[in-house]
Amino acid sequence: MQGQNVTDSAKVSGVFTQRAYAVRMKKLAEMFWNIRGVYRVAGVLDIGTHMSLVKRGNGRFVVVDGCDPDAEQRDAMLALTGGGELVDAVVHVHPFHTLHVETTQRLFPDATLFGTARHRQKAPTMPWSGAPVEEWGEDHPLADVFDLSVPDGVQFVTRDERVHVASVLVRHRQSRIVHVDDTLNVMAAPGILRPLLPQSSLRMHPMLSRALTPVAGAADAYAAWARGLAARWADTPTVCAAHSAVRDLPPGGFTREMEAALDKVAGTLKRHRERYG
Repeated sequence: MQGQNVTDSAKVSGVFTQRAYAVRMKKLAEMFWNIRGVYRVAGVLDIGTHMSLVKRGNGRFVVVDGCDPDAEQRDAMLALTGGGELVDAVVHVHPFHTLHVETTQRLFPDATLFGTARHRQKAPTMPWSGAPVEEWGEDHPLADVFDLSVPDGVQFVTRDERVHVASVLVRHRQSRIVHVDDTLNVMAAPGILRPLLPQSSLRMHPMLSRALTPVAGAADAYAAWARGLAARWADTPTVCAAHSAVRDLPPGGFTREMEAALDKVAGTLKRHRERYG
């Protein structure tokens, strides 16, 4: 059921409004929904944000990340999850995506709350559970539904808070769909231009050079992580990127696009090696 809309697309004189593209809830697989939200840079340019809803084998749910849903999205999520009572957990996976933590917790107040160390620092009164997500091993609390990956060779939290390169990438085991914030980008035209202009292939974050750990070997570690992910998650059919689109991939597409994205940052990695060894 690829791309099935839960909310109706808004149209004006046959032209999709920006809301129709920026705010929607889609069923991307039998057990996976992605909710697109609005996030405006400087209050003007909407680069989007997102959250995902995943159904477990026992019929209960896990929420990945958070956004500020509109009334239709909220009603759809609550209808799907028994008024929120069927949501077992909410997990926040990007250290700099903290804006909607409290909004999401109010929507699912009984869910177990997981997040990164920075989420805990920014919202210390929230009922955080367990270890920070970036420290989880293979036997993590949501291992029945997700595979996780944290990029090597980069600082998970940088001193420059504009640099949002690292995050915990989430792969739903059943559908093989990847949910990612910032670490991988898919660029798409805004508003009514979106159906007219093609979206980009997968891209590494444009501020990668500022996130690489300033030590010898960091560039090689990052490249090895990217190649390893391209191989391990080779059968990924869809990547849900926070900013600003969902990308459907043909067979083998994830590996090809990851390798191409790595080639595009070869200069950045080369300069890092030249400076640090």
